This record gives sequence, structure tokens and C-alpha cells, in this order.
Amino acid sequence: MELSYYDGIWAYGCIIVSFLIVTLAQVILRIVYAKYKKVDSKNKMTGKEIAEAILKANDINDVKVVCISGELTDNFNNSNRTVSLSDDIFNGKSIASYSVAAHECGHVIQYKVGYNPIKIRNKLVPIVNFGNTIGYIIMAIGVLSSVIGLFAIGIVLLSLAVVFQLVTLPCEFNASKRANKELVKLGLIDSSELRGTKSMLRAAAFTYVAGLFNSILQILRLVFMFNNRKRRK
Repeated sequence: MELSYYDGIWAYGCIIVSFLIVTLAQVILRIVYAKYKKVDSKNKMTGKEIAEAILKANDINDVKVVCISGELTDNFNNSNRTVSLSDDIFNGKSIASYSVAAHECGHVIQYKVGYNPIKIRNKLVPIVNFGNTIGYIIMAIGVLSSVIGLFAIGIVLLSLAVVFQLVTLPCEFNASKRANKELVKLGLIDSSELRGTKSMLRAAAFTYVAGLFNSILQILRLVFMFNNRKRRK
């Protein structure tokens, strides 16, 4: 689709800014992770033991803590009740290991207490997946058939990803807040180490903020393309 001069500037500007924001977030996370990966905690527990201690303290006995491959691939899967920690987190005794392990347990606690944003996020997953799959197809049909309305419908469907990112943010920030609270409450870190865990979790949270901006900018790029095509009709 050929863009007008100004629409082209805005559309390609969105791509560049989006790339820079996401890249910056990843670079910051890697730098902070590399820093606190080298700082061992004073109690010498592993990330696995930290996760198990937090789960036990919250009377959560049906969640497994397992080791997976990769770096910063850590996650909690509620469907199989598994906290998966990457090798350096699972076996590590660093502030970084404690931060990530506790964060994933923060998500487990969210499910236990019925944290509303995570319920909403889960309900949005199939809707967003549908929107991402069908949205581009409808847009392509709209372009090929020159039906502007279909292009607009495609943008609306793809915009569901922005809603998902908005709901994801409080889930991630809340999990980090719970993580720091549990680490201190259970005496797993002392006050001098809290600054490190907060820095690590802030850096991780920034990647989700970047993800939100990325989604918004991608939608704006499509809007500029839509406006360009609409004017040419």
C-alpha cells in the first residue's frame, strides 16, 4: 500500500519508535539482570527454595516448581499449576534469582486470592488470539477488495491487544509488589537487599510498559495507513 508523504513519515516513525522502546526495555533488563545475577543473597538459598518457601508460607501445596531451559523464560502456568524457572533462577542464589522466583510466586498468590485483573486477563486471552488471527486476514481482504470498512474492522480486532496489555500491567506490578512483601515478611532477604530486588523487578516491569507502547504504536501505524487509503478512495 503506497502511503502519502506525511502518512508515511508517521507510519514509519511508529515502527522506529516502537523498535527503540522495546529494545531499550530489553537492554535495561539485561543490564540490571547481569548486575544482580552476580550479587549472592546472604541466606544462600536457591531460587527453587525461595519459591517453595513462599508457596508453603501461603498454604499453596498443589504447585510444582520446575527448571526449564533458556534465560528469563520464567513463568507460572495456572492450568498445570507449575512455576517454571530458568536454570540460572532455579539454581541461582543471587538477588536476581530471588526476585524472579518471588515474582512468579506473586502470580500464584494472585490466583489464590482471586485477584480480579488476572481473571480478566485470562478471559481476554482467547479473544485477543482470535483478534490477532482474524484481524490481519480481514485487513488483507479489505485491501484486496478495496472495502475500507473491512480494513477498519481489522484494526479494531487488532486493538484488542492494547486492552490485553493494559490489563497485564497491574497484574505484573502487583506480582512484583507481592514478591517484595513476601521476601521481607519471611526473612528471605534483609533490608539491605530489598533495593536490589526492587531494581530487578522494576526493570522487568518496564518491559511490559514497553509492550503496551509497542501495541499502541502498531495500531497508530495501521490508523495512518487506513487514513491514507480512505483519502485515496
